[in-house]
Amino acid sequence: MNKKSIEVLVGLFVLLGLAGLVFLALRAANLGSFGGGASYELTAYFDNIGGLKVRAPVRSAGVTVGRVASITLDPKRYQGLVKLEIERGVQFPTDSSARILTSGLLGDQYVGIEPGAEEKSFAAGDTIRQ
Repeated sequence: MNKKSIEVLVGLFVLLGLAGLVFLALRAANLGSFGGGASYELTAYFDNIGGLKVRAPVRSAGVTVGRVASITLDPKRYQGLVKLEIERGVQFPTDSSARILTSGLLGDQYVGIEPGAEEKSFAAGDTIRQ
């Protein structure tokens, strides 16, 4: 091999390494999925949101079904107001409950939804009461 072909191979190796680092950084920041597929919004109130962050996963039975869209303080109730973006194909009964849970060694927090038994499902803009 001549010197030019070795330099090209080293350059490709460095580019692959940088691409791998970018991929890992996006996954660590929960930004791995750029597709914003069809979703609907639910609202939940919490007394203490702890370390919950925007873009944290929303899970049910361990499966990611959405993301946290925003976290604000409700000035009337003085509770944390969390807006959730749930995938359109996933419907939860109106008596479902939401909790902030912790996973992993680093203590990443996520919203866990426990489905209820009601026949009627949440619609876009509804509030999880429990």
